[in-house]
Amino acid sequence: MNKLIACIALAASVTGAASAKAEVTKPTIVLVHGAFADASSWNDVIRILRRDGFPVIAAANPLRSVRDDATYVADILANMPPRVVLVGHSYGGSVISEAANRRPNVKALVYVAAFAPQAGESAAQLSGKFPGSTLVPTLAPPVPLADGGKDLYIQQDRFPSQFAADVPRAQAELMAAGQRPITEAALNEKSNDGAWTRIPSWFVYGDADRNIPPAMHAFMAARARSHQTVVIKGGSHVVMVSHPDAVASLIEKAAAAE
Repeated sequence: MNKLIACIALAASVTGAASAKAEVTKPTIVLVHGAFADASSWNDVIRILRRDGFPVIAAANPLRSVRDDATYVADILANMPPRVVLVGHSYGGSVISEAANRRPNVKALVYVAAFAPQAGESAAQLSGKFPGSTLVPTLAPPVPLADGGKDLYIQQDRFPSQFAADVPRAQAELMAAGQRPITEAALNEKSNDGAWTRIPSWFVYGDADRNIPPAMHAFMAARARSHQTVVIKGGSHVVMVSHPDAVASLIEKAAAAE
């Protein structure tokens, strides 16, 4: 009997150790928000990823300049495990495209309604390449900064329809009040070599995005030879808020493939 109990205990220990090892070997997911949003925009995606056993961190993107923001994210990645899936939303796509160039631990990129610029392209330039963006008329008057730059916000009363049309109105209004501004210079800053030219990438966006035209999303995904592109019918610019299941599912597929 004692031998039987010992065998059962040993089997349980081995199973537990194997399970713990599997948990540890899952890639770390690093989420980078874009302009007019903040790290809380990933909350529901984070809940799903953590439920499924993924380590997750949502970086607080400074939204000051592509180069400086990419340096900040790259510094975070330097302290991450050897396998990372880097995810960017909107302007955050420009940031992850730069940051991943500096860190060999990034094994996959996921673009969530995001820019995927190549060398010499800016977010502002890409958003105007195809018709459909209605962002500019919804911007509030720029806020002058002490360094001579300008901060940009979306007018709060126009934020729900422009940025988050498929999010409950009350929630969208809270997002409008807490939106993070981006500098005008950051949106016009040209990118260096995009990491998506070397790192496998995945794309998800809504076909009702009013910030970045859906045709632009399709163009960038095709150019990057996306491993999988998910188009959410009726999805706004914040599909990670309105459709967290679809976004988390694609991130997990990227994590499994890397």
